[in-house]
Amino acid sequence: MENNTTKQGKLIVFSAPSGSGKTTIVRHLLSKPELNLEFSISATSRDKRGTEVNGKDYYFLSAKDFKTKIKNEEFLEWEEVYRDNFYGTLKTEVERIWAMGKHVIFDIDVSGGLRIKRKYPEQTLAIFVKPPSIDELKIRLKKRKTESPEKISMRVAKASAELATAPLFDEIVINDNLESAFKDAHTLVSNFINS
Repeated sequence: MENNTTKQGKLIVFSAPSGSGKTTIVRHLLSKPELNLEFSISATSRDKRGTEVNGKDYYFLSAKDFKTKIKNEEFLEWEEVYRDNFYGTLKTEVERIWAMGKHVIFDIDVSGGLRIKRKYPEQTLAIFVKPPSIDELKIRLKKRKTESPEKISMRVAKASAELATAPLFDEIVINDNLESAFKDAHTLVSNFINS
């Protein structure tokens, strides 16, 4: 990963509490060919859900394989979310994207995003997507209709802790209005990759 042929690419990290709209913003940026971005697919040890596809949604690994890769230092960053439920970014994934001559964009949790920033401080732009308020976040999570009230309460509690990390990021995009959040994110990413 240290040789100069693959080093040109930049790393764009988007982190946010669940329901802030980071995934929507990342998808929007991926649709802009002038940014030359490619999505970093995370690895996970959890089971596939619904129509998820290995190598498209995630790289699905067994907990045992995941732990072996951790031991072999094959991850850029990883986390054990629950017991034997791992998520992480494989170094080979970043190498794959850099080999295509593209910049890597991550839709990743706060701690993973900050770990990437620490590893590649010069090459990484870490953007925190902030909801206008915790109340608005609650409304958005309820609107999704994908989680139980308990799960929503858990996410909202976690969001408060995550919001406290916002100052550790390079930039903050407030997603109050999606169109202006798209514009702000596009400007930040465009300036960074062209700097």
